[in-house]
Amino acid sequence: MSITAETKNQIVEEHKRHDGDTGSAEVQVALLTARINHLSEHLKTHKKDHASRRGLLKMVGQRSSLLKYLSKRAPQRYQQLIQKLGLRK
Repeated sequence: MSITAETKNQIVEEHKRHDGDTGSAEVQVALLTARINHLSEHLKTHKKDHASRRGLLKMVGQRSSLLKYLSKRAPQRYQQLIQKLGLRK
């Protein structure tokens, strides 16, 4: 099961840039990170679920593209986001 609507709303509230913001790069990266973490836990118990593994890899690639875009367009927002989500060290 993917993330719940309550969890999604909470993530959007934490990462939105202004009222009504549901599609900024920060929100998209935060939602993808939550889905990636959830799917990673699923794959720890279901090692042969290759269809879900493919979906996970697609999500990781999409998140990587969004982070690359954000790092080029707004380096300060990028640094704040990766620090807040704990993505890189």
